Amino acid sequence: MDDFQSAYQEEKQRLDDMLQMVDSQLTRLKSIPVYTGQDFTEQMLEAHREESRQQLARSVREPYFGRLDFAEAGKSKSELYIGKQGVYDPESSKPVVIDWRAPVASLFYSFTGGDDASYEAPEGVIEGLVYLKRNLVIRQGILERVADTYNRESEGPAVSDEFLVYRLGENKDNRLRDIVSTIQAEQDLIIRAAKNTALIIQGVAGSGKTTVALHRLAFLLYQYKEQIKAERMVIFAPNHMFIDYISEVLPELGVGDIQQSTFADWAARLLDLENAPQDDANELTRWFDSLNHHQSVTHSGKENPEYPGRFKGSMEFKSILDGYLDRLEPTCVPEQDFEPWDGAKLPFSVIADWFNGEYRHYPIAGRKERVLARIHRWIEMELKKSTSAAALKERKKKAQQREKSYAKKWPELDSLAIYKRLMQDKPDGMPSSILKETRSYLKEGEVKEEDLAALLYIFSRTQEIDGEMTFDHVVIDEAQDFSPFQVAVLDRFVKGHSFTILGDLSQAIHYYKGIQSWEEMQTLFQPEDTAYYALTRSYRSTMEIIDFANGILERGVGTDLLAVPVFRSGEPVNLLRITERDREKGIAETLTKVLEGSHRTVALLTRTMEEARELHGTLAAKSFDIHLIGGEQRQYTGGISVLPAYLSKGLEFDAVILTDVDTAHYGVHDARLLYVGCTRALHELWLLHGRELPQYVHSAAE
Repeated sequence: MDDFQSAYQEEKQRLDDMLQMVDSQLTRLKSIPVYTGQDFTEQMLEAHREESRQQLARSVREPYFGRLDFAEAGKSKSELYIGKQGVYDPESSKPVVIDWRAPVASLFYSFTGGDDASYEAPEGVIEGLVYLKRNLVIRQGILERVADTYNRESEGPAVSDEFLVYRLGENKDNRLRDIVSTIQAEQDLIIRAAKNTALIIQGVAGSGKTTVALHRLAFLLYQYKEQIKAERMVIFAPNHMFIDYISEVLPELGVGDIQQSTFADWAARLLDLENAPQDDANELTRWFDSLNHHQSVTHSGKENPEYPGRFKGSMEFKSILDGYLDRLEPTCVPEQDFEPWDGAKLPFSVIADWFNGEYRHYPIAGRKERVLARIHRWIEMELKKSTSAAALKERKKKAQQREKSYAKKWPELDSLAIYKRLMQDKPDGMPSSILKETRSYLKEGEVKEEDLAALLYIFSRTQEIDGEMTFDHVVIDEAQDFSPFQVAVLDRFVKGHSFTILGDLSQAIHYYKGIQSWEEMQTLFQPEDTAYYALTRSYRSTMEIIDFANGILERGVGTDLLAVPVFRSGEPVNLLRITERDREKGIAETLTKVLEGSHRTVALLTRTMEEARELHGTLAAKSFDIHLIGGEQRQYTGGISVLPAYLSKGLEFDAVILTDVDTAHYGVHDARLLYVGCTRALHELWLLHGRELPQYVHSAAE
């Protein structure tokens, strides 16, 4: 106890001194008038001052979160304080807080005890001894907790999990938070991996996949600041609500301007689609609100024709497109001479030579544009040979008409026009049912999300991709719901295969699209350009919830992708039987009981959207302050929410109540969906059921 008081007082004094220094720097910077003039040098200086103001303002709230006493081999011991951003002494210009992304800071995450300590630095491997590893909780400039997770002078072992369990036990609000103070060694390896690699991360529910990817973006910007820009990085998220949910992590890490989008929104903007695919709420209803729609992904050894998303996301479909585009190129130039007026002729052979020779290095749409522009210039040169003003006028009129008519004989080379012609030409290898359905809605001017990969691929092969269209790094979240074709297309828009692809096959509930194994993604890259990581520890839920959810996977799915829980114990999972007659009353009573605790966020998860709407109306009528979350939602506001289980993926709540967990709602094909629902809960989980509880749930409970 005396040691703790001594450590607390030491850190309290250190914090007071630090805050005084930071406040002094911030006050000085705020006293400098903001420059608004046109001088470029002064503008750059003002941008630097504004960045410093923002960093110091964040440091006033939480200047650092860790301390590492480290002695490099042959040198004396140094006290290193680790924070979300570096802070420098204005007099000595030496760092008083080390940025968590700096090479030496990696020791804070990787070291768990022992005599060997080393880290990778630009000058090579640095070895030495760690004497102390200390976690600190500082909120709004107030020191709340001091915990030594390693002390060389102590006889006891390292206790790094104690602080982690403390942080995990805290209640959540309506936003995902950074984990910079509790990054684990296996997560740190991923965060600091080399840039030009397609990282594929299989992470169990609650393993921190998304947060790790966001921290990786912040690290890459720090490590490769001369090579990449924040505005040329992008996070592809599953929906707008998820984007809102993760929106505060990067700003809290001092990183702004990174693009955050859905794949559909980005594709529609790039393709300039007039009728872009709308929010996929209707598609979700189509596939999830029918309780008997599940079929096998394969049918007679081939892709099930009922699932166009699987076929159009396959590399087989890419091959069909490649064949069609290869055949299109030789037919682009109309096989005729061009005559702007009688007596003037530009031979077909010359035009074809321009297209196939001089401009062959450009994509075909760019070649068409350049050839037509050159024909126009040729016309202008020929017009100058006119012998009289009358002849010039007559020739000019005819040339305008014939030039326009000739241009129309060239095929339209925008992506949608090519795609429509492909569907009309009955491509070999395309299932007739998918072809018929696609033709039908394309004729009505509609484009579906499943068509976007193909349209983007056509765009990338026919149009010029400029620097503004490319990315320095791409993060794909919930990547098990992406298709191989989508990733292959994105690879044409990213430099050096620089991807972070993350997901969980156990949460692959969108059986009608996406992938069945990570090999479908890995085979898109050369072995030296990709790396695979598995995150098996779950930091979200209690041991009781994780063990129960693992049971659902084992008995209902038959997978070995199981989570290893952090040692954080809580209440047992509650299975409560409610008769049909008392269903509404039972749900309301359970919610009331849950709300008696200290939970900030509670979710009621239904099987369908229609059931969520009905339950929301029922509970709102009973005076519960409750939010309905549908597929079109753009924000998650916290509090009490009711939503279908299939919309809860990626979110987390202090407590979760799953309704109607019976064989009719969660048959054997829905085990993954039930697993998703269960693993949303951090501290408390309830399953309300009627008479027929699914057998795999029975087994999991046992």
